[in-house]
Amino acid sequence: MAMGNATPLGDGFGQLPDPATSATAVVDARGTVTGWSAGAQRLLGYPYEDVVGRPAARLLGRDADARGDFSAALDGWSGTTLLRHQDGHRMEAELRAYASLDRKGNAQWLLVATPSQQPRLYPEPSPYKGEATAEEAFAQCHLPLMIYDADLRALRGSAGAALELGLTEEEMRGRRVTDMLPPHVCNTVEEGMRRVFETGEPERFHVHGRPQHAAQERSWAVTASPLRNQAGQVRHVQLIALDVTDQHRARERLLLLNDVSTQVGSTLDVERTAQEMADVAVGRLADFITVDLLDSLFRGVEPRPSAEGSVALRRAAQQSVLPGVPESLIQPGDVDHYPESSPPARCLVTGRSSLHRTLDEGIRSWQVADPQRAAKVRDWGMHSIMVIPLCARGITLGVAVLTRHQRQEPFDEDDLLLAEEIAARAAVAVDNARRFTRERTTALALQQSLLPQRLGAQAAVEVASRYLPARSRAGLGGDWFDVIPLSGARVALVVGDVVGHGLRASATMGRLRTAVRTLADVDLPPEELLVHLDDLVTHLRAEEGTVTEPELEVVTDLIATCLYLVYDPVSRHCTAAGAGHPPPAVVTPDCTAEFVDLPVGPPLGVGGLPFEAVEWEVLPGSLLALYTDGLVEVPDHDLGRGMALLRQSLERPARSLEATCDDLLQTLLPKRSSDDVALLVARTRALDAGQVATWDLPPDPSAVAGAREKVSRRLTGWGLDEVAFTAELVVSELVTNAIRYGGPPIQLRLIRDTVLICEVSDGSSTAPHMRRARTFDEGGRGLLLVAQFAERWGTRHRAGGKSIWAEIGMQN
Repeated sequence: MAMGNATPLGDGFGQLPDPATSATAVVDARGTVTGWSAGAQRLLGYPYEDVVGRPAARLLGRDADARGDFSAALDGWSGTTLLRHQDGHRMEAELRAYASLDRKGNAQWLLVATPSQQPRLYPEPSPYKGEATAEEAFAQCHLPLMIYDADLRALRGSAGAALELGLTEEEMRGRRVTDMLPPHVCNTVEEGMRRVFETGEPERFHVHGRPQHAAQERSWAVTASPLRNQAGQVRHVQLIALDVTDQHRARERLLLLNDVSTQVGSTLDVERTAQEMADVAVGRLADFITVDLLDSLFRGVEPRPSAEGSVALRRAAQQSVLPGVPESLIQPGDVDHYPESSPPARCLVTGRSSLHRTLDEGIRSWQVADPQRAAKVRDWGMHSIMVIPLCARGITLGVAVLTRHQRQEPFDEDDLLLAEEIAARAAVAVDNARRFTRERTTALALQQSLLPQRLGAQAAVEVASRYLPARSRAGLGGDWFDVIPLSGARVALVVGDVVGHGLRASATMGRLRTAVRTLADVDLPPEELLVHLDDLVTHLRAEEGTVTEPELEVVTDLIATCLYLVYDPVSRHCTAAGAGHPPPAVVTPDCTAEFVDLPVGPPLGVGGLPFEAVEWEVLPGSLLALYTDGLVEVPDHDLGRGMALLRQSLERPARSLEATCDDLLQTLLPKRSSDDVALLVARTRALDAGQVATWDLPPDPSAVAGAREKVSRRLTGWGLDEVAFTAELVVSELVTNAIRYGGPPIQLRLIRDTVLICEVSDGSSTAPHMRRARTFDEGGRGLLLVAQFAERWGTRHRAGGKSIWAEIGMQN
């Protein structure tokens, strides 16, 4: 019986195979298996009880019925033969037979089988003649199909696998995945196959890589399935890989466009929008991107169609797959000049995109006209370029240039279409940002015109202020501040905030600021002033109703908050009232900060509750801090934390008021404030006793002469003889008016400030009125004379009466 290429062994056993890697069995003279080792079970899969006592011929890979006496054929035999595995497949093995005797003296043979170095799998012959066998079907399968053993080495490979990997089946056999695919792909595949051997469950996963023979990166959907024997044990793994490169690229393009929609245009800032476009596309579409825009876009000016000739664009953004963007010649914010013949210049004029290789005519002419840029192209190995216009409303706003130098495959037409779609969406966002910039510039100009242009010098306080507009999509708000000089050397400090954003909030702020100044001239107490201001806002609400803000998609009512504080440098008293506004902070000269326990009043326009004022005394050199909620309530922390930070910042060692403002903004605010901030800080001063003179006068007309005499002496002591005549005349008329039409007590007060202030107080609350006397009238000319000789005059109501005051200018 022919069992392979037999070779007689002679009398000796020769060199026995290593039992650790070999399978051994014992066969008696009748060809029955009487012994079966663990190695034989590992090799062929049959357990001991399924083999011992059965014919050995059933283990052979060929039909043994016609071979005659099996035991006789084993005598002295050695060579390669085919063995039958338990799961039905055949495998090559080196088989040797060693003759021996059993304990009874009967002949037997020790069979030693060693697997071939490159095992082969042979399917069972098909019982259907004339049809494609399983072997032929496997070999000709157009799908990439591989079979791996437990050592993760290839046993078989289909025609599809050979085509994908660029290897023949013979070249694939015995190799691991690491010998045929990139490392990151190999790790994924081999880990999946190991899990299949461990769990017996199929694994599905996607891998991406570039095979050694391929020019482009490929994508595969891989399925690893277990192959089991008749006992249900996993003996091999079948690997099927489907090329899904086109589907993967289409999905990646859709994801990129989705990211453009969600990530580009997150802020209404031209430069930030352009940078977002560059960030989202680099690495996924291009290796290096520049975005250059018309200079007018950065100022919010309406863009104009580009003309022929050399083009100067401002670099808005750039990005690279390499750290630091080393490919760039210029930096964002700088102007880049493109020659007339260059693709970017033509793109800006025509509004059409273009796709280039670095050796085509368009790029060569650009390199000749711009040798510096050509050197960069050569140094970095840029081989493919796309020039894409950013068009919105029929106008080209700028140009994006995308290049590849790290990725080997060049741009194709699909990439050009994708880049055009990205640029179109980014252009809309850029144009929206440009229009927002224009509107914001307009609103900011209005806001700045309505705020104090400069804060005049005040004897009562030294002041510094800051106004920081919001940098959010909502736009400018209605925050404001003011410093208003009052009679008697007093000063009013005001901060307010109109709820809402945009031009409406700015315009309303201007109306309220004007109203506050008008009411302050009447010298109303703080709580009464807020009552009149609340009435004004209520009337404005009734006129305007609710307004929809399209950009925010919200409906807002006209509501405002306000804090009104009056400081008197003579008495060193502060009086304040608030309408839904954060309380002021007071910092003593020893740097102890406290918030004033101010009664909480309703915001202006809400109504329903009265306004209450609180009065306290401050030391000279104290600091008053008034602010809007945008300073203390930010996304980084809540109101309570913001108030604590404000107190800590105010308690730092004494600094200039300007430095204090800068420090507060830097400490409490994020880089991009979401709300307007108004800040007003004032250091208090006090008028000493030598600058104030006060006399109580009897309600007797004869007291007028004494009052003139007292004033004259005091002015001489102050060295103000040049204004003595005017002061005596004004005092005479005011005192006469108080005695004749007022009531006791009557008091005369002189205050030496930047002007000379004359005040006469009486117990009557009746306000005087200036009128023009007729020719034969004996009176009615007093206030007319006061108005003629004084720079300003007025009436201030107080508890228990009124004060009539007049300011007389002094020569410097």
